[in-house]
Amino acid sequence: MLVEYIDGHRDRFGVEPICRVLADAGIQIAPSTYYAAKARPLSARAFRDAELIVDITTAHKANLGVYGARKIHAELNREGVPVARCTVERLMRSIGLQGIRRDKATRTTNGDGAETGKPADLVKRKFTASAPNQLWVADFTYIRTHSGWVYASFILDVYSRRVVGWQTSTNMRTDLALDALDMGLWERRRTGQDITGLIHHSDMGVQYRAIRYTERLAEADAVASIGTKGDSYDNAMAEAFNSLFKAECIRNPAMRPKGGWASISDVEIAVAEYVDWFNHRRLHGELGHVPPVEHEQAYWAERPDVDYAQPRTLTGAASN
Repeated sequence: MLVEYIDGHRDRFGVEPICRVLADAGIQIAPSTYYAAKARPLSARAFRDAELIVDITTAHKANLGVYGARKIHAELNREGVPVARCTVERLMRSIGLQGIRRDKATRTTNGDGAETGKPADLVKRKFTASAPNQLWVADFTYIRTHSGWVYASFILDVYSRRVVGWQTSTNMRTDLALDALDMGLWERRRTGQDITGLIHHSDMGVQYRAIRYTERLAEADAVASIGTKGDSYDNAMAEAFNSLFKAECIRNPAMRPKGGWASISDVEIAVAEYVDWFNHRRLHGELGHVPPVEHEQAYWAERPDVDYAQPRTLTGAASN
């Protein structure tokens, strides 16, 4: 530690003056001791630590700077770099790297247009699915920009945590949520997937109860499900994603433009980049530390002859 301390200050003060100051403080280290320590070759552990620090720093930067030790450990092992999690934790502390911290999100439920009656809650806080397109969850959040508020709507597939649809807008009208739904429906149909019987779950926001929205679900043979008013646990998975999005994208210095978010144009670009990373590269602990798209691909690879037209039962949700 003393050698590292001298290394960090020698260019400014010189080795001998630093050693004198340390001696006055009761810490004895002679200049010759310092130079001898510098001349010794690195130990095997020190050499390995130096290699791992490069790998850790690279993985952290490649993933928007949001990964903590758990995700960095998983990422390195996926890349063929065997390392213990405790080693990753130790080295990340030594170089001052840490993951992004999340804050609680504020709920927004305003909308426009005529509403339907409230559908039943078919999920009952059991956010589980045994296959893609059994259960989607929807919600939206807000971003402050220099030109005013911007709102971002997302729809996730519960099985894979994949963002199947998203949209941004400068208002909270029904089109914000409807465009995200249309993207999700288009994406699944584009790859030949049948979403008949899908359960679409949201909070009581009037965007999701609007007649246009419920009609679109009916056209797709999907079933609407809505949680109770004012209870965030009833749509916990969607709200958890919003919290991740705000932490890993909006408040993340690696994503935020210099000078802050100027307008919806900045936000649209950032959301597109974030969703692409989230779906294709972000490791999810709930999925065994694989990205959502990879998790879905593994599912379909095991079922090459699956009949998409067969009705599906939602494990732990539809039966409640």
